[in-house]
Amino acid sequence: MRKLPVKHSIRRQFALIFIGLMSAAIFSCWLINIIFLEQYYIRSKTQVIFAAHDSIRQAANSNLYSTEEFERELGDVCGIYNITIYVMDVNSQVRYASSNGGMELEKRLMAYLFGFLSDTVHVIEEGDDYVVQRVRVGDDEYLEMYGRLNSGISFIMRTPVESIRESVKVANRFLAYIGTAAALAGGIIIWIVSGKITKPILELNSISEKMVHLDFEAKYAGGAHNEIGLLGQNINKLSASLEQSISELKTANNELQKDIEKKEEIDGMRKEFLANVSHELKTPIALIQGYAEGLSEGVNDDEESRNFYCEVIMDEAAKMNRMVQKLLTLNQLEFGNDVVAMERFDLAAMVKNYVQSAGILTRQNEIQVCMEEYEPIYVWGDEYKIEEVFMNYFSNAVNHCGGEKKIVITLTQGEDVVRAGVFNTGEPIPEAAVPHLWEKFYKVDKARTREYGGSGVGLSIVKAVMESMNRKYGVENYTNGVLFWFELEKA
Repeated sequence: MRKLPVKHSIRRQFALIFIGLMSAAIFSCWLINIIFLEQYYIRSKTQVIFAAHDSIRQAANSNLYSTEEFERELGDVCGIYNITIYVMDVNSQVRYASSNGGMELEKRLMAYLFGFLSDTVHVIEEGDDYVVQRVRVGDDEYLEMYGRLNSGISFIMRTPVESIRESVKVANRFLAYIGTAAALAGGIIIWIVSGKITKPILELNSISEKMVHLDFEAKYAGGAHNEIGLLGQNINKLSASLEQSISELKTANNELQKDIEKKEEIDGMRKEFLANVSHELKTPIALIQGYAEGLSEGVNDDEESRNFYCEVIMDEAAKMNRMVQKLLTLNQLEFGNDVVAMERFDLAAMVKNYVQSAGILTRQNEIQVCMEEYEPIYVWGDEYKIEEVFMNYFSNAVNHCGGEKKIVITLTQGEDVVRAGVFNTGEPIPEAAVPHLWEKFYKVDKARTREYGGSGVGLSIVKAVMESMNRKYGVENYTNGVLFWFELEKA
């Protein structure tokens, strides 16, 4: 079965979409960092500087400059945020100088207070007692705050901007590395995960392809309780429904085909029946008509001749009656109008009773009938029809018995079946005629059949009866005679 090419794999689409979205998110973060992180960082540093300014102002209002708590608080701010602080009182005495270069800011504070500093500055914010600005000193740039409080305390604090920029660069570089690694790892993970997601979809696709070719054996076995699992269950139901519908259609089509064939067969049988009956009745009707005309015209006046004519007419009429009865029986069997009544009966007793009733016929023909004494042999079948089968076999044996003039009846028990056989001594049946024995009106020796009044229908009745019970029957040639047999299910 040729598989259709997949132009756009869902798995690949999942992976590409995920990687694209992740890359876009990482690139957006990287771009935002470049544009806004430095400003955000400066704003954060400014807030820290303002926090330090509040601490200095509170200390000035409470005269707490000499306490360890004040020094520890400013020391923590300086150490954590890389801020340099210098504070002096109204008498120009140092109240606090951070250990990271606070004393170096003394001259700078004096220059700001007396207004003779010539460095380039960019004021960010200005209040009543402070000024926040960005200033470049040589090659370095700083964020500074200086001012004088109402209590006369002066202060200056600054933090280098270059370190902020370096931090932004490091952060962006780190984000780029991590983002690239995350995109690759995410791509691999989504490839694996999408494989698990698309696997049941591919399985459903395979099942649907088999359904296209009317193969409904494959079923979706996934146990996921999600949309794919629900789809798989519905496909299983659809598969079962289609299989049942197609099976019903095929059954209906098969029955229709059988009906058509049966109709054609019935038409053929009807034509054949009419032709054979016409042929078979033509001779006895001609004889009856001829002898009746002879009687009517008084061809022979003596009583003995008239009696002979009447006997011929009666004999031919009896033959016609028997043939018509057999044809009616055969017609009912072949058209299924005769119900087969399956029952349990003793085959040995039935055969023995019939042989005894036919004793006069065998004695008249000087035939010796050989049959062993059998214990009761119970079988399943329609006893009346099986008796008719045996009667046809036995009458054929009587009519064709020759040589030693013996008829041997056997009942052989197998594991599941019992075979009844009727053997008569005489000439074997020609091999070319054996396949046609079961056909209606077929006669091996027409002259001899005419002699004993056979119609060629008896073995056709045997065939119809045995086939109505789905049982085997047949004939076997021997050098000294012929054996006809049939089988029944042992009860």
